Amino acid sequence: MQERIHNQQNLKNLRQQNRSNLTPAEAELWKHLKNSQIGRKFRRQHSVGNYILDFYCPQEKLAIELDGRDHFTENGYERDEDRTKFLKNLHIKVLRFENKEVFEQLEGVLAEITAQFTTPNPS
Repeated sequence: MQERIHNQQNLKNLRQQNRSNLTPAEAELWKHLKNSQIGRKFRRQHSVGNYILDFYCPQEKLAIELDGRDHFTENGYERDEDRTKFLKNLHIKVLRFENKEVFEQLEGVLAEITAQFTTPNPS
């Protein structure tokens, strides 16, 4: 039997807590991703393996990560690099944005996300 890699049960409570406590940048971006507003369904706080992704589009195999100050440390860079390698091995593309980009350049962030779409939009 194949090992379940998406939304493992042991991370369910943490995923739910994260969804209830989005950062301001996550909450702002979610306003524009939810309900397929940009043409694709996104999930928030979706886990793959032992990693919880900020946003994930299964149709595109696209992860979106928003980076706050914790990411800009030596440990943060290492964790992010490990996460990205793990996801790339599963053919999941990772887009990273700084939190401030969501507030200062939202249209550019959304344009970069939609530029990654490679599959036809289901009607």
